[in-house]
Amino acid sequence: MKKTLQPQPLMLPLPAVLVSAQYQQRRSIITLAWAGVVSSDPPRIGLGIRPDRFSYDLIAKSGEFALNIPDTSMIEVVNYCGIKSGRNVDKFSDLSLTPIQGEYISSPMIKEAPLNAECKLDHLIELPGSHHLFLGEVLLIHADSTVLNDQGRIDPQKADIISFGGGAYWKIGEKAGIRGL
Repeated sequence: MKKTLQPQPLMLPLPAVLVSAQYQQRRSIITLAWAGVVSSDPPRIGLGIRPDRFSYDLIAKSGEFALNIPDTSMIEVVNYCGIKSGRNVDKFSDLSLTPIQGEYISSPMIKEAPLNAECKLDHLIELPGSHHLFLGEVLLIHADSTVLNDQGRIDPQKADIISFGGGAYWKIGEKAGIRGL
């Protein structure tokens, strides 16, 4: 028997990602679970961000961001970046994270994250409600060789990615099947 629940975001698992941005001399990292793929050609990422967040203005004003996919060794980084505001702290310095420069964007990427994407902001859609939608085109991906399979593709199990749900972070399990008939 199913029980009815009040409306809520119902996508599980949600990715736990770190988005870094910089505008002028201010930089920050925000943890987001409201993130996902919205297009494959061109590759485009969508981010739901509250307008009162410090990173909101950094992304809106710079027109770019770095999507950093952390692994489970970075749980404390993910948690810290989700509860501390970049208005008050430099998260790169506080967490001893290494900012690295991309080829197309000025916003720093996080070296310690096994996967990074340089993204150019395409659209900022001011939605009614709590979050606005940032759409960013993926310009280039940087992948640590340890997360690639023999064909040079990203292996989700090797990437050891983090998901979020029910107020907690989760480790993704094993492959359950393959696409196709």
